[in-house]
Amino acid sequence: MKIFLAGENGKDKIIPFVHGNNDESIDKSIKNYRPYILDSFFYINDTKKDLMKYYGDLLLDSGAFTFMGGFSYSKNDKISVDFEEYIEKYAEFIVANNIEKFFELDVDSVVGYEKVKEYRKRLEALTNRQCIPVWHSTRGKDEYIKHCEEYPYVALGGIVGGEWKAGAEKYIPWFIREAHKRGSKIHGLGFTKLEKLKQYHFDSVDSTAWTAGNRFGFYSFFNGETIIKIEAPKGKRIKDSRRCGINNYIEWLKFQQYADVHL
Repeated sequence: MKIFLAGENGKDKIIPFVHGNNDESIDKSIKNYRPYILDSFFYINDTKKDLMKYYGDLLLDSGAFTFMGGFSYSKNDKISVDFEEYIEKYAEFIVANNIEKFFELDVDSVVGYEKVKEYRKRLEALTNRQCIPVWHSTRGKDEYIKHCEEYPYVALGGIVGGEWKAGAEKYIPWFIREAHKRGSKIHGLGFTKLEKLKQYHFDSVDSTAWTAGNRFGFYSFFNGETIIKIEAPKGKRIKDSRRCGINNYIEWLKFQQYADVHL
């Protein structure tokens, strides 16, 4: 299983420091880790483009919801977001940088699924390659099967964020089996329940958990099988948040390598 590191908290400060900085206190062999990264097109800048050469694998999210800027939608709202223009820029970046794995604009809750299918078709025409469809519960079971039959890689959306009802997680094995039965890989978007990764055999998942220690003040440690949290002693706080972030990034890279073989 590939565990992709997602999230923007300090990524453009931590990753170049580890992979390109001359600070001798950082083990230069870390360059061999070749991280798996999930980036958002909305946040792509020159620094992130320069970092791509270090990645062992990249998943690119459209960043459509971020682009909307917290857009609040109801049936009476008028949509003022120019998705057509956004798709063209997204597609241009994909082609220019030869991105192989990229997600569709899964803005079903804003424009409806019929429109999403139009956007998908447009994106694929502009890039001349298939995207990764992101299944949501509103699309229904049959549409999920169709995704698996037509695409080599599918994504399961809505696991986090409240879309799935309580207890619905028990159906995850069914989604995984149906994808694999049809020769399709499956990505669990935002699925980072570490204790469940051995139970659910996704081909890949992504996580922002590697940034949590930097935000909330604790160290991550890979113990040979999973990530454990090491908090500062009571009454103490971590003085160097960047050093904490670098440590946590490296420990998660070790976990990535373990998951590649054992999960």
